[in-house]
Amino acid sequence: MDRSLISDHELAQQALAADPDAVVPADAVSLWTLAPASPLPGPLPDWYMPPSAGGRRHHSPGQRRVVYLLVVAFALINAAGLCSTYGSVGLG
Repeated sequence: MDRSLISDHELAQQALAADPDAVVPADAVSLWTLAPASPLPGPLPDWYMPPSAGGRRHHSPGQRRVVYLLVVAFALINAAGLCSTYGSVGLG
């Protein structure tokens, strides 16, 4: 077993046992300098939230009709001045 890996349980124990008022030393190294650079620009690194799978998704014509029907239904509900935010249609 690789001893360099820490289990989630061990990590949670260390986090709960840590002192929240500890002073960070002036020579502390930031995680962002230790983590490898992300190939894609963005606010979050790849290890935190990897990009979604690329490529084209193929949907059947029936699935597309259902989606179009729902979009048109919500547009008509809103155009009539009704509110469908909480699941039931009513005056907004």
